[in-house]
Formats: sequence, C-alpha cells, structure tokens
Amino acid sequence: MQLTGFEGQTALVTGAAGGIGLAMVSLLRQSGANVLATDMPRMLEGKSDEPGLIWKPLDVRDENAVEPAFEAAAAAFGPVSLVAHAAGVLANKPILETSADEWARVTQINAGGTFHVLRAAGRHMAPRRKGAIVVIGSNAGGIPRQDMASYAASKAAAAMLTRCAGLEFAQFGLRCNLVAPGSTLTPMQTGMWADDRGAERVIAGDLATHRTGIPLGKLATPEDIAQAAMFLLSEQAGHITMADLYVDGGATLRA
Repeated sequence: MQLTGFEGQTALVTGAAGGIGLAMVSLLRQSGANVLATDMPRMLEGKSDEPGLIWKPLDVRDENAVEPAFEAAAAAFGPVSLVAHAAGVLANKPILETSADEWARVTQINAGGTFHVLRAAGRHMAPRRKGAIVVIGSNAGGIPRQDMASYAASKAAAAMLTRCAGLEFAQFGLRCNLVAPGSTLTPMQTGMWADDRGAERVIAGDLATHRTGIPLGKLATPEDIAQAAMFLLSEQAGHITMADLYVDGGATLRA
C-alpha cells in the first residue's frame, strides 16, 4: 500500500537535524511534501536548503519563535498541513541527583515545547480545517524507568497534551497522534552506552533495574519510527486521532 496525502503539502518538522527527525524529513521529501525543517542552531551546521526543503533555527522552548516558524513555512510553501514534532532531550539521573534546573530544562523542552508546537499548529491549521500532527513521544512516558524520572514524566505530559489537543482540535478536522518509540539507534541512545556491548544489553534487558528486554531482539532504526509516524500523517490514517502507537519491539509488553 502506498501512503498518500503528502504530494505538494507543506510540512513542519522540529528536531529535524538528527535521528528520527532527520528520517522524517527524508521520508516527507520522498513522498512529495515541502518541508520546513527546524532544530537548534548548533544542529544545523552543514545543513543547506534545496528545492522543497528549508532549514530554520528554532528553540521550541521559545513560544515567541514557534508561531513565526509556521508563518515562515507558509510564506515559503503555502499553509502547513502536516506537523512532525520530534524535538526532545534525554535525562538519565536518579531523582535524588536531579537538580531543579535540570528538571526545568527537561520539562521545558519535552513538555513545554510540545505545548508550544501543538498550540501554534492548532492556531495555524484550524481556520483551514485541514491537518495532521504527530508527536514523537517515548515508551518511557507510559512505564516507570529507573533513573529517568524527569524524562519519563516530561514525555508522559507530552503524550497527554497531544491526546487532549486531538480531542479539542477534532472539531476543526485536525488529527493529533503519538508515536512512542523504545530504544532506537540514535545518538540519544548510543550516548548512554559505556562500550560496544550497549545494544546487546538493551536487547537483553536488566532485571536489576527492572527493565524488560526487547522481544523482537533488535533495536529500532530511526526509519522504523519515522515510517510509523508517516502512516499516522497519511490519508490512510484519516480516521485515527488521539492514538498512542508504541513502536518498541514489544519492550513494554503493552497491549
């Protein structure tokens, strides 16, 4: 089945310069969408515009910058109808070692940034009564993780924000869905590994830290996650909203 609904559409992607966000940019372009790809300025080094693709600095914590990004996309390609929000940061410290500043940083990006993007997307797309939004969450948002409380809590907040937006935006014909990845081969994941056996340990799980392994026996690739997100943005998912799709190889044993 060929996914449809992308040709000639305008898409805005956050966290677009690496990992899942970069895979989203690639798939959207391959499917015929024009893309405004945003990320932090340091992440855009070496990125260059091309027909149908513009790179733009954006800090999703800055509410005064998010709505102008939608306006910039519309000025370049026409009104935004597709949004992929992949911006986020990891935190992996125990609660007792987490400072108030670190808690604020993680929640401002993962939860606050999601709020800013969802609000701006709704304001931009509601008058045209057309659009689909996908937020890249985490399976940690639905299951406790040792030494990841700030990250898990912020992703849980982002998940409920997205589902509430889906409920509120439904009256305008806008769909809002989540993809909740598990362990994925991105710099965020590999940065937690102490040696070249990191993948092996993640797949096997660790009883001491109450973490199950991955039943499918492999890590996800960024493309695995992006392809799931593309489905939720596509016309084939036209009656799906407020869904929280776990793409984690069965790691959370979630029904």
